[in-house]
Amino acid sequence: MNFKRLWAIVKSRNREFFRDRSAVGWNLLFPFLIIAGFAIIFGEQEYTEFKIGIFPFDPHTFNVEQADIPVQFKQTRYVKFIGFQTAEQGLEKLKHHQIDFLLKSGSSTNEYWISDTSPKGYIVEKIFKSSVMPQPNPDIVHKNKIQGSEIRYIDWLFPGILAMNMMFSALWGVGFIIVQYRKNGVLKRLKATPLTAMEYLSAQMLSRIYVLMVSLVIVWIGCDLVFSFKVKGSYLDLLIVFFVGGISLCALGLLLASRGTSEEFTSGIVNFITWPMMFLSEVWFSLEGSPKWVKMFSLAFPLTHMLKAARKV
Repeated sequence: MNFKRLWAIVKSRNREFFRDRSAVGWNLLFPFLIIAGFAIIFGEQEYTEFKIGIFPFDPHTFNVEQADIPVQFKQTRYVKFIGFQTAEQGLEKLKHHQIDFLLKSGSSTNEYWISDTSPKGYIVEKIFKSSVMPQPNPDIVHKNKIQGSEIRYIDWLFPGILAMNMMFSALWGVGFIIVQYRKNGVLKRLKATPLTAMEYLSAQMLSRIYVLMVSLVIVWIGCDLVFSFKVKGSYLDLLIVFFVGGISLCALGLLLASRGTSEEFTSGIVNFITWPMMFLSEVWFSLEGSPKWVKMFSLAFPLTHMLKAARKV
């Protein structure tokens, strides 16, 4: 292997990437925007999980304090109350799952409507019924809180966003690019040079690993300055985990490139791989409580192992 030729390809590939402003922007801004969005949604006290319609009220001037409904129900956290002028308007929203529960204000019988196909509606119904029932004896139940510092949802989510960004960058930046070069005839022209296939593929790997790690560090520092993430383990261990994970994802990209016959076919295969990986590797949510076969299937993805290791750190 000639390292001079190898280094020449690495430099040319890096320059090609960094001169593409859209690609650089996608790799750096996309993770930050996702984290910022989730921080706004889940980090505020006024985050709402359930939407409850109340009628009859003018939706423009509606205030939940005006509604004649159980006081304890009004004080429920993570609930947003929405006013409707008529029952028909509220039922239309309820049918299309735009609200989870519809309640009539001032009803002596606490009249309400739910959709039997709405899981959230079922939960809200339980909450509403408990609010109109006599309060249980406080001696029967005992509340305990988590000891120590609590982990925010964005703290748990952040490694997943970084890993997902690496996955897309590796598969599209290695697998798809090589297939594109093959279709455009670039690989044929390179074959006429002293450059070997081993040198070319190694250069592609090294270039993409460099881009992945640089993007990782920049995004991490930028997000940490804004959201103050806490790492209890070693930063070196974390760097090693992402480095090895990046190599695995780049290797998967090379595997796709070796069998990709066209850009359209490779694009479809990349999507076919990335979507299950994104949902089954616990990027967005935990698989705790899922069927055993789902957990076993998720172990086939390198992203799963990278995230498990990163979150343990």
